[in-house]
Amino acid sequence: MITCHSEYGRLKSLYVKRAEDAFVGKEVLDRDWKRLNYTARPSLAKALHEYKEFESLLSSTGATLHHFSAAEDTSIDSIYCRDASIATDRGVILCNMGKPARNMEPDAQGKAYQSKGIPVLGRIQAPGTVEGGDVAWLDPSTLAVGHTYRTNESGIGQLGSLLKPLGVSVMAVPLPHYRGPADVFHLMSIFSPVDRDLAVVYSPLMPILFRNELLVRGYQLIEVPDREFGSMGCNVLALGPRNVLMVKGNSLTRKALLKAACKVQEYEGENISKKGGGGPTCLTRPLQREQ
Repeated sequence: MITCHSEYGRLKSLYVKRAEDAFVGKEVLDRDWKRLNYTARPSLAKALHEYKEFESLLSSTGATLHHFSAAEDTSIDSIYCRDASIATDRGVILCNMGKPARNMEPDAQGKAYQSKGIPVLGRIQAPGTVEGGDVAWLDPSTLAVGHTYRTNESGIGQLGSLLKPLGVSVMAVPLPHYRGPADVFHLMSIFSPVDRDLAVVYSPLMPILFRNELLVRGYQLIEVPDREFGSMGCNVLALGPRNVLMVKGNSLTRKALLKAACKVQEYEGENISKKGGGGPTCLTRPLQREQ
C-alpha cells in the first residue's frame, strides 16, 4: 500500500530543498543566521559538500526526489522543508508558520506542488499556526501533533477539521516551555518513529501521557542520552522500516539502533543540521511511503 500517512514505510517520493537553493550565497547567510537563531554561521562550501552526501544517501533508496527551487522571499531556514506542509492521501496541507520569519515558505511550496499537479487539501489560517516538525503519524488514521510555541491550539483545531473527512484523528501532545519561544523545539525533536513498533525518543522532555500511549501501542523506545540530544541524536529519518539516516556524532544512539536490528547510515551535518537545529527529518518533506 502506498500512503502519505506513515513515518517509517519505505520512501517512494519526497521533496527536499538543496543547500545551494536555501543558503544561496554569502550575503544571504550573513543576513539570516543570527536573526534566525543559528548557533553559528554555516560555511557555504561545507554545507554544499554535506548536502551532496545527504542527497546521495536519499537517492540510493530509489525514491523519487523532487526539489523546491530557490525563492527570493524565503530564508535559509527553508532548507528545513518538512515544516511548511503536511502530506496526506488527499493532498498536502499548507502550514502557517509559528516562526514569523518563515511565513513565505508555505506559499513557495504550494506553487511547487501545483506545478507538479499535487492537490492542496487546505491551509492553516491565522491566528492558527502549525509547523510540520510538530506532526508525526502514529498509524494511517492517527496524527500526533505537538502543542508548542510553533503550533498553537487554533492550528491544531483547524488541522483536525481538515483531516476528519479522511477518517484521521488528531492527538494533541502538549510540550514543555524548555528553552522558550526562540528555540527550535518540535514534537519530532523528541520523537522519531522508525518502524511500526520502534521509535527513537528523548524521554526527559516527553509528556507522560504521550509516552504511556506509545507503550500501550506496543512501541519499543530507544532512549537518546542527554549528551546526544543537542547533537540531533533524536532526529532520525526512517528511509524504510528499521533503515535509518542520522547525523554523525551520536554513537550511543547509533549503537542502540543497531542493537534493535536497524540499518544505520550517517551524514556529516555540522552546517546543514546542527547549526540550524534541523536533522534529517527536518531536511525532507516525505510524500509517499510503501507500507
